[in-house]
Amino acid sequence: MHELAKSFIFEAAHTLEREIEAESSRRIHGHSYRATVVIRGKPDPSSGMLLDLGFFSAELARIHGLLDHRMLDDVEGLGPATLENLARYVHDQLAPRLPGLARVTVGRDLTGDACTYAPD
Repeated sequence: MHELAKSFIFEAAHTLEREIEAESSRRIHGHSYRATVVIRGKPDPSSGMLLDLGFFSAELARIHGLLDHRMLDDVEGLGPATLENLARYVHDQLAPRLPGLARVTVGRDLTGDACTYAPD
């Protein structure tokens, strides 16, 4: 088995509901995120490739366009902008077009936080 990984970085904002002096407040803030997508399988015997890197790059660029410089609260199907939901969202957007999609990790390099979604 081989694993092929590719990453992309996106910048995005979201809100966080907090109680401040007994009043509900909507705090907008943003993060720099890194998404790493891993494909797993056996290379095609004729091409020697698990997946054409040009196709892989194009698919990640498509997802990048859905998330980069966006208000994540407004991304349909995402839900609250947690690392868990972002990893699942990226996976679900890619799964129909990337055979062998094994896992997606979304993290924030500056804080060292990350979450991996790997469906059973």
